Amino acid sequence: MQVISASDLARKTSAVLESILTGETVSVMRNRTEIAHIVPVRRTMSAAQAVAGLEGRLTQRDGAAWLRESRPDLDEEVRDPWA
Repeated sequence: MQVISASDLARKTSAVLESILTGETVSVMRNRTEIAHIVPVRRTMSAAQAVAGLEGRLTQRDGAAWLRESRPDLDEEVRDPWA
């Protein structure tokens, strides 16, 4: 964990943010007292990442069954929201 003073954070904000982008947590100190932790955002997985590597493992029949089971109340009817 990187430790930085509040005044250094003000002067080097861009560099500190770059280190946070790489996954580093930064502790901010003021008058020898820790006042904050700046932590990277926990990334969520995209749909493409979630299904990456599944190709060839899920048959078309199994995929269709999974869709039916995961969306039991969904119908395919298109409705006019202004009607």
